[in-house]
Amino acid sequence: MKTLLVMRHAKSSWDNPDLLDHQRPLKKRGLRDAPRMGRWLVEHELMPDLIVSSPAVRARTTAELVAEACHCDEAIRIVDDLYPGSPRDWIAAAAAIREGVNRLLMVGHNPGIEDFLETLTGEFVRMPTAAIARLDVTIDDWSTFNVDGNVTLVDAYRPKEIDAE
Repeated sequence: MKTLLVMRHAKSSWDNPDLLDHQRPLKKRGLRDAPRMGRWLVEHELMPDLIVSSPAVRARTTAELVAEACHCDEAIRIVDDLYPGSPRDWIAAAAAIREGVNRLLMVGHNPGIEDFLETLTGEFVRMPTAAIARLDVTIDDWSTFNVDGNVTLVDAYRPKEIDAE
C-alpha cells in the first residue's frame, strides 16, 4: 500500500502583470498556508518520503515550504510535465517514482489536479489553494500506478477546514 498526497500550490500573487504565469510568486496568504499545511502533515504523521513539484515558481515555493515544515528539504524533485499538468502527466510522474517511496506528495495546479483526482477516483474533489487530497493506492511499486481502480480517496484537507480542528 502506498499513500499519494496531491496538493494544489498555495495562494499566488497576480500583483505584477509583467510576470509570465510560470513566474508568479506566492502571496502573503500562500506564504502562511504552505508551511501550515506542512506542519499539519507532520501532526498527522503524513510526512512525504518524496515531493514532486511543477517547476512554476508558486508550486516550487509551496513544495519548498512544505518540505521545510516536514523536515524533508532534500526530498524535492521538479517535474516539468506537471506544468500545467494533465491527468496523463500526473500519472506518468507518479509511475516514474523509484522504490523506497511509500508516501509521495505531488504539488501542482488546477484544473489539472482536480481532473487528475476525478480520473483516479471518479469523484470531483474541490481543491482550493494549498489543499491536500490523500489517496490510498493498493500497489507495491509506483511503476504500476495507473487508473485501474487501485486508488481510494481518503479525504481532502483544506487550510480553512484544518483551522476548525
